[in-house]
Amino acid sequence: MLTTITVAAVAVALAVGLIANRYRRRRPPKDGEESSVSDLISPLETLAVLLVAFVLVVAAESYGAASQAAGAEAHRVDQLYEVADYAPEPQRELIHADAVCYARAILTYEWPQMDSNGRKAPEASVWSSDFRRHFKELAHKGANTFELLVDADDQRSVARQARLSEATPAIPPIVYWFMVIALAATIGAFAFGLPLKRGSSHIVLLSVLAVLFTGSLLLIADIDRPFSGQIRISSEAMADTVGDIGEDFAADHPGRPLPCDARGTRTES
Repeated sequence: MLTTITVAAVAVALAVGLIANRYRRRRPPKDGEESSVSDLISPLETLAVLLVAFVLVVAAESYGAASQAAGAEAHRVDQLYEVADYAPEPQRELIHADAVCYARAILTYEWPQMDSNGRKAPEASVWSSDFRRHFKELAHKGANTFELLVDADDQRSVARQARLSEATPAIPPIVYWFMVIALAATIGAFAFGLPLKRGSSHIVLLSVLAVLFTGSLLLIADIDRPFSGQIRISSEAMADTVGDIGEDFAADHPGRPLPCDARGTRTES
């Protein structure tokens, strides 16, 4: 819907501008008319270009932050598993198992809904709650790894929250539609201000400009939805972590079952 409206707005502005220009050609030109039209278009062009540049930078920064958060979360889960190697049993195995199940649940339940609401999936949150329960048990034992594990889990939690928050568009809808109106008005003004004795080259160049402006708008709209657009951030980093720590668990605890299935759903109380 957004793409359709954006393309339609620019196309209509172009058509209206060309029609107005054709009507203008039928009237005898007045002295200074060409220069006055150009003077009026110049500020509009400056506003449109600056607006697109600013919004594009904001959208790109948001996309970069989302990508960084997704990679950081996968790394922190792997780090949490590694730090748990130094915890005493039975907490070592329990934290290892919870890390594997958490990563699976994030991949199965939370990632698919990133394009709609960016909310925490309860299927994954049960494992993060388990982490804290095991940390309390280690604190009662006076284990030296308690602070390291808490710190690693805190970094995982921060990265998860950052990923979820970046799922929300950084550009308010009113700003995007104002930008569409500004660019459409610019295209219409360019079409209206074409020389009275224009050639085919003017129409070609104006069409190219309209395509570039439309492409800029669609690019901004796409990267402002980092987990659902055409240039979406993939779940590859978390998928790699699921595979890595899953293999590590099988090697560290041979024959021991996980408390979850392949989707990260708890299978035992």
